[in-house]
Amino acid sequence: MADLARHCGVSKNTISLALRNDRQIPAATCARIRKAAERLGYQRDPVVAHLMSRLRSNPEGGPRATLALLNANQNRDALKKHPTIPTYVEGCRRRALHLGYSLDSFWLHNPDLNGERLNRILETRGIHGVLVTGLMKSNRLPRRFDVIWEGYPCVVTGVRTREPALSFACTDHHIVALRAFEKALELGYRRPGLVLDSTIDALIDGRFSAGYRAGQNALPQRQRLSPFYQVTTARQERALFRKWYEKEQPDVIFTLYNDVRDWLTELGLRIPQDIGLIQLEWRKDRPEWAGMNQHNDIAGEAAVDMLVSMIHGGESGVPPFPRASLIDGSWVDGKTVLSTPKTAANARSRQT
Repeated sequence: MADLARHCGVSKNTISLALRNDRQIPAATCARIRKAAERLGYQRDPVVAHLMSRLRSNPEGGPRATLALLNANQNRDALKKHPTIPTYVEGCRRRALHLGYSLDSFWLHNPDLNGERLNRILETRGIHGVLVTGLMKSNRLPRRFDVIWEGYPCVVTGVRTREPALSFACTDHHIVALRAFEKALELGYRRPGLVLDSTIDALIDGRFSAGYRAGQNALPQRQRLSPFYQVTTARQERALFRKWYEKEQPDVIFTLYNDVRDWLTELGLRIPQDIGLIQLEWRKDRPEWAGMNQHNDIAGEAAVDMLVSMIHGGESGVPPFPRASLIDGSWVDGKTVLSTPKTAANARSRQT
């Protein structure tokens, strides 16, 4: 690095910052230094990089750098009060602290905030990387923040974004649905149904539906049910759900919603004696449910790891080929399914 600094006529600190595309260094200077480094065959010393990472994460000194955590949810308080988002945030904060970073939070739907103002704030606070979380209705990010997506390394937690397409970390929704289906078959169920809001399925590019349909390949055609996607409408028009249930006659249902339990009870069905319920997103506040733990906190940790790697590598802007970290789910036993194939078969015989 000293040789490169002498060649370029700048300090070693300037070389270090320029090779990481630090915004303190003019873009033209960064480009000149990178070209010189390539020409001279300069390579970053992995031992030194590891040492600096360890120094930054020294718990005795506390966090030595800051990352931005952007709340993209319509609810200002979603980072603390949403049923799902705080789990992502928990993982982000835990991993950031371990690596020597703190998190500064911002709400993207704040009417007083736009890209230019946020950019000035990030520059003033010396923030060099951005985490995005909270997307629940759309996977498009606000265009007024384009200067952020184009100027900083950014990683999204929870979903894959479009416009712009950024690197992301989330649960593997396809595998979650497929593993849930396989577990239902193992328990003896033979007519699994899917109740899922179409907006949520679209948000994750249909990966829940894809995993469900992949699971159906293990069943004869007559036992493959059509999913129910009209959850939002059914909250006002319950007859829609009743019509679907009477037509498809599922013996177990995969869902994300407490409402489905109430709807089945209204139909006179007992859970799990008459029909099973499996949550595709098991949560600690519903311990009685059987389902798939998506480990969203681990997805939050993975997002921080990706972001810090991008910062160290001098990456920024919308990537031409976004990367993904997909986290496996795991099965959690609960009281909303029958525990053995024999009891499941008995329940089905009572239904028929």
